[in-house]
Amino acid sequence: MPKNWIKTISPIFLLTFCSMPLMAQDPVPPRPTIDSVKVDSMGIRMVPIDSMRIDTTVVDTVVIRRLQERIQDIRRGVDLNTSVISFKKTKPLDKGYSRFKVPSFWQSINLLGLNFNQAAFVNWNAGGNNSVAALANARFERNYKFRYIQWENYMEMRYGLNAQDNQKLRKTDDALRLSSTFGYRRDTISNWYYSVKANFNTQFSNGYKYPDRTTPISRFMSPGYSFLGAGTSYISKGRRFNIYISPLTQKATYVFDQELADKGSFGVEKAVLDADGNVLEKGKNIFLELGFLVTNSWETEVYKNVALKHRLSLYTDYLRKFGNVDVDWELNVDLRVNEYIVTTVGAHVIYDDDILFDAVKDDEGNIIDPGEPRLQLKQLLGVGVSYNF
Repeated sequence: MPKNWIKTISPIFLLTFCSMPLMAQDPVPPRPTIDSVKVDSMGIRMVPIDSMRIDTTVVDTVVIRRLQERIQDIRRGVDLNTSVISFKKTKPLDKGYSRFKVPSFWQSINLLGLNFNQAAFVNWNAGGNNSVAALANARFERNYKFRYIQWENYMEMRYGLNAQDNQKLRKTDDALRLSSTFGYRRDTISNWYYSVKANFNTQFSNGYKYPDRTTPISRFMSPGYSFLGAGTSYISKGRRFNIYISPLTQKATYVFDQELADKGSFGVEKAVLDADGNVLEKGKNIFLELGFLVTNSWETEVYKNVALKHRLSLYTDYLRKFGNVDVDWELNVDLRVNEYIVTTVGAHVIYDDDILFDAVKDDEGNIIDPGEPRLQLKQLLGVGVSYNF
């Protein structure tokens, strides 16, 4: 009996033991939810109504779509801390709005100025003369710069008068200057230019050796100076520093007043006279020189509202006296109080071998000794107004 029972259940036990690994496996799990995308047992994607599609990726045969919940529209009221608007702390603009201007390669500078000096005495025991002095000046610039080309042009005018008790008006300053410089550079990095420069200087009215008012020592275009040459120049980016070197410059001196020309003033060839003083050949009105020219201008702000301006011109002639240098140096310091009021302190030094002083004459008025060149110095101190537009 036991043996028959064993034989009967042995096949059943063997079949059960072999099928246990298969029965131990987990049942087929349901399709998972990938990035909030629900898939039913049939493979149909179930997309919630309150969601929107933001991305879709296809991997083999499985389509994965990531969804993001829609942003709900939550209506909220506006909470204002105060409904009162105050302009008590609002300040007006210092300057008005400037209109839009089309960019240009031209730069314009227009400057007008007027300086005053005045001294008045009433019952002043130490004594003194009442005096009033005024100096007007104007400067206009038109400068062009684009890539390889730079063209600078300026005109400067100055005229000053002084009035004192028991004296007629006297001239204190008189100048007219014109200048034009054309430069070309090979690239846009370098500040060195191949340059051509033209200058012209003269004065407006007669000049006298006071108190003599009958015989003028200078007039308009007597003298007049012009420089024309070519060379090289270094111009900084802000145009505050400029140096020009010309190994070949022609200088022309003009004396259009014939009386001054006959005297040989300012280096021109004087007239040929006979024994009685009669003019046989008039003096020349133009005197030409060929030489070496160096000019330099520099502007900088020493302190706040304190500006320094420097201008220097050096010239020597190749043909007559090489090494004898004509100097024209001007230095001004502007102390600006505000936009319109400025105090100017300046000095002007000139040395020209062709300008002679203290000529010696005989009893008949003939010049025995033409004199000698001297250093010329002018000093300026004034308070005035300036307007830049």
